[in-house]
Amino acid sequence: MKPLLALALGVLVLVGAPRASEAQSFAVVDLKSAVYQTEDGIRAQAQFKKLLDKRQQDIDAKQKSLAKVRTDIERQSRFLSREALTRRMELWQSEMVKLQSVFVDYNKELEKKQSELTEPIVKKMIVLVTKVARADGFDLVIDKQIAHYVRPDLDITDRIVQMYNSGEGG
Repeated sequence: MKPLLALALGVLVLVGAPRASEAQSFAVVDLKSAVYQTEDGIRAQAQFKKLLDKRQQDIDAKQKSLAKVRTDIERQSRFLSREALTRRMELWQSEMVKLQSVFVDYNKELEKKQSELTEPIVKKMIVLVTKVARADGFDLVIDKQIAHYVRPDLDITDRIVQMYNSGEGG
């Protein structure tokens, strides 16, 4: 979702070039919020949460295991030789580094999965935003997240979500 969402977070739709004498018409849409308000988005979010929960359980289990090893090392530190203690601490640190690497890999995997799940929804929404912009004569539709202030009547997010859920997204 990153490349597409990055584009969508900027200017979403610019329809035609307005003449200097014409008044310009604008609208905003909260695309990120809208994605998760759609039925497809809710399903995607549930699927993503399952994967996230699984990965979190894996990380938690590994952290718990390493915490136990650390506690064991601390308990045995008075009985171990300096060399043995150093070896065990080095092994523990090595396992911690591996866990950090796994965490980074999981985050990359989760970002990729989220993108895979939401990108088709975003594409359909951009089609709907364009359709609404043309039908209502908006010259510009921008993502609400980049606007500091928006009059509520300029927000077409709910309309886009309703259109999407009714099947107009294609």
